Amino acid sequence: MEKDKKYIKGNIAIIVTVLFLLFYCMMLKNTVKADENHPTDLYSRAFCIMDASNGRVLYGKDYETSYPMASTTKIMTCILALEYGNLDDIVTISPYAASMPDVQLNAKVDEQYRLEDLLYSLMLESHNDVAVAIAEHIGGSVTEFAALMNEKALDLGCNNTYYITPNGLDDSKADENGEEKVHSMSAYDLARVMSYCIKNDDFCRITTTLSHTFSNISGTRKHTVNNKNTLLTTMDGVVSGKTGYTGDAGYCYVCAVERGDSVFTIALLGAGWPPNKNYKWQDVKKLINYGESNYFYKTIYEKEYYVKELLVIDGVENSVWTYTDKSVALNIKEGEKIDFGYEIDESLTAPVEKDSIVGNVKIYVNDTLYEVVPIKTYKSIKKRDFFFWIKKVADEFLP
Repeated sequence: MEKDKKYIKGNIAIIVTVLFLLFYCMMLKNTVKADENHPTDLYSRAFCIMDASNGRVLYGKDYETSYPMASTTKIMTCILALEYGNLDDIVTISPYAASMPDVQLNAKVDEQYRLEDLLYSLMLESHNDVAVAIAEHIGGSVTEFAALMNEKALDLGCNNTYYITPNGLDDSKADENGEEKVHSMSAYDLARVMSYCIKNDDFCRITTTLSHTFSNISGTRKHTVNNKNTLLTTMDGVVSGKTGYTGDAGYCYVCAVERGDSVFTIALLGAGWPPNKNYKWQDVKKLINYGESNYFYKTIYEKEYYVKELLVIDGVENSVWTYTDKSVALNIKEGEKIDFGYEIDESLTAPVEKDSIVGNVKIYVNDTLYEVVPIKTYKSIKKRDFFFWIKKVADEFLP
């Protein structure tokens, strides 16, 4: 009898173990299935694909780690020139600018050019001498311009970025705390800067131009620059892009691509070293295909004309309706979890101003807070005063 009990217990233990293993395998299978659409054979050491409308990373690898980023630096140089300069500004080439290594426009000392023409030179052929000339024109010096670049990066929420040069050449220096830092940024920050840049029409116009011809101010030298962004001629919907290469950075690339209602920004750092110049094009196409195939642009929250009626204490009216005036849309894939949390006052005390914020709608994507939409009052409600009560009595007792 005792032997039978031991036999039964042994079998039960085996069955439980087998069931557990089957359950674990099913969970593992489901986990792999959920991720199986991700491109797994990318060459870049760090990358991300981002929803340009909101900065949400849709997929990436090591995208918060800083690496040298080569000439993708120049998107920041360009946008600052557009924001702080005038396209018709006259830029004079300094000896320091003219001393920059290849790739060069080979501008001569004291030559003068229109800023707009130099921006084409900067963004189409990535000329290093031009980057320094622009930095000196806008910031007064390369050092001051780098400070402006870093300030702008922080304003954009880029916390893993440190600019030293306006052209992206490898460099290092001690920061204000004495810490040795290299010219570098994360893939996330690079994609975020591009998402900002494409809001500027001149930036997009310049970076998508295939060829541009211009002369110096004196008319003695003529230049033609051709766009090195191969994606412009091999893929539809390219909004902007910039290539880069240095020995420390490897091949780098950042771009923005439009697909229907969606705009994706893609950043690649260290996408191979010579002779593997085409790895970046393979990586970026896989990421764009991933975004296009798996994500769709959807309104996840519609603005509400009537949220809740609130009691108004001591008001000439006893209540006021509330509303939201903003809808929220984003790129989302099948199966992602969307939740809402409402926080709103139970009552208000007069006076109440129109459009007073009395609460909010918290929107969560996959249990992470995505956005907060304010809840507002429809109208103003005055406080009851002496004249209110006089009118109240008059309305009650006078014919």
